[in-house]
Amino acid sequence: MGSKWNDTRPLSPHLQVWRWHPTMLSSILHRATGVALYLAIILLSVFLAVLAAGPEVFMNYSAIFYSPLGAIGFFIVIGILSFHMLNGIRHLIWDSGHLLSPPVANAMSIAIIAAAAVIAVILTFILVSSVGGV
Repeated sequence: MGSKWNDTRPLSPHLQVWRWHPTMLSSILHRATGVALYLAIILLSVFLAVLAAGPEVFMNYSAIFYSPLGAIGFFIVIGILSFHMLNGIRHLIWDSGHLLSPPVANAMSIAIIAAAAVIAVILTFILVSSVGGV
């Protein structure tokens, strides 16, 4: 059967003609941030289990949390969390049947990505300034 195949059309034409748009990007990011948040919860659980050994364990590793690496990690986690939350709110709005036109949906996707970045920058700045600099 395979040797008699003579159709010259591509098997997946949508891969050749599909254009990226903000709504597609935010959908992919929503799934990726969901997976990242599951991994973050696992890491948080391990951290809390280790912390149960006593406060001296935290004191041994506190320099990591208050270092530039810790601020970068905080920025990434807060950015992921805020994007996932804002995109979830957008999905709730869509589930109610509102704001579904493609131009509005694309604009909302761009706004959500930008808002998540702004929230992450503001909260990281607050963290760094409250600690007294990183």
